[in-house]
Amino acid sequence: MDICRDTGLCGGCVYQGVPYKEQLSNKEGEVRGLLEKKDVEAGEILPIEPAPSRYRYRNKMEYTFGDMEKGGPMTLGMHRKKHFMSIITVDQCQLVHEDFNILLRETLSFCSDRGYSHYHKRTHRGLMRHFIVRRGVRTGELLVNVVTSSEEGFDEEAFGEMILSLPLENRVVGILHTVNDRLADAVYCDRMNIIYGRDWYMEEIMGLRFKVSAFSFFQTNIEAVENLYSYAIELGGGLEHKMALDLYCGTGTITQAIAAKGAKATGIEIVEEAVRAAEENARLNGLDSCRFIAGDAFEVMEGLEEKPDIIFVDPPRVGISPQALDKTASYGVENIVYISCNPKSLVDNLYYLKHRGYRTVSVKPFDNFPGTKHTECVALLQKLK
Repeated sequence: MDICRDTGLCGGCVYQGVPYKEQLSNKEGEVRGLLEKKDVEAGEILPIEPAPSRYRYRNKMEYTFGDMEKGGPMTLGMHRKKHFMSIITVDQCQLVHEDFNILLRETLSFCSDRGYSHYHKRTHRGLMRHFIVRRGVRTGELLVNVVTSSEEGFDEEAFGEMILSLPLENRVVGILHTVNDRLADAVYCDRMNIIYGRDWYMEEIMGLRFKVSAFSFFQTNIEAVENLYSYAIELGGGLEHKMALDLYCGTGTITQAIAAKGAKATGIEIVEEAVRAAEENARLNGLDSCRFIAGDAFEVMEGLEEKPDIIFVDPPRVGISPQALDKTASYGVENIVYISCNPKSLVDNLYYLKHRGYRTVSVKPFDNFPGTKHTECVALLQKLK
C-alpha cells in the first residue's frame, strides 16, 4: 500500500513508510535490549513472529469527535500527533477494513449536515463525543455505537436508517446510542439505547465461539492473537487432567482454549462484566471444565484451596504487582507461561521472578500490530530445582 495520507498528523502509526523487515528488527531488538539492560538471562530469545496481515487487521476502532483547529469544522477520528486537543479525520486508515472508513465518513457527514456540535473537553458542552465500530472478522458482523452527551437533538431513527443504507461488505447487526456525561475524555456508558438489532456481535477464535458485547475487551487482531495463544498453550505442554490457573483472563479466551485441551481451568479477572461474558461464552462452547472468579488476582489466589499444576498470566500493560508475583511464585509450579503486551513490564517481572526461584527458558516476540510501536511477547519460566 501507499504511505497513508495522514501519516504526518495521526498519532496512530509510527512506522509508516518503514520497510516491514526493519519494523520487525526494531521490535525484536527492543526486547533483546530490555533483557540485557535488566540482566535477565533468557535461555533462548526466539525470532519475532510477523503478523499474518500488515493491513486491515484491527477489529475495533474508537474515534473522537472534535476539530483540527479551534472553531473549525467538526472532525471525527484520532488525536493529532503531539496536539491532544486536535482531532484529525482518518477516513482512509489502512489498519481497518474499508467498511470502517465508510462508516466514519458518512457518520461525520450526517452529524455535520444536521449542525450537531462536538463535545468540548474544557467547557464540557456539546453533543457528539465518540464513535465506536467493532467487527467480527470470522463472522462478518458489525457493531456500531455512537456516543453523545445527554444534550437533546440527536436523531436516532435517522442515524439508524443512514447506517443501514450504506453499501458495506460486512453486515450491521447492531446500532447503539450511548449517553455519557462524565467529564473524563473516555467512553463510559451512563445509559444505552439499542437503535437497531443487538448490543453484541459474534467472533470465532481457536475453534471457539465468543459473544462480544459493546464494551467487552476482546483482542484487536484476531488472526495474530490466534497464533500467539496457540504458541503459548503449546508451551504449556500436555494439559490433559491438569489444574491450570489463568490470571488476568479477560473474557476467558485462553481459559477456554486450555479447557478444550482437557485441563481443569480457573480464570481470574477483576472486571466483573468480563467474567460474566466469559461464563456465558463457556456455556456457549459447552465447556464445563472451566470456571471464572471475579476479583483481584492476589486476593482470589489467597482464597484458592486447590494448587495449580501450571499458571498462565496475561496481565495489563503495567504488569503484575510484587504481591501477586510473590503469590504466583509461592505455588512452586514447574512452568509459568507469561503473555505480555508490554516488553518493559515483562522484563521487570521476569527479573523479579528470577529472585523467586524461576529461570526464563525462552522469550518470543510477536508483531500483532504492524505499523505501530507495540510488541507482544510470550515467555516460558521454569522452576529451578
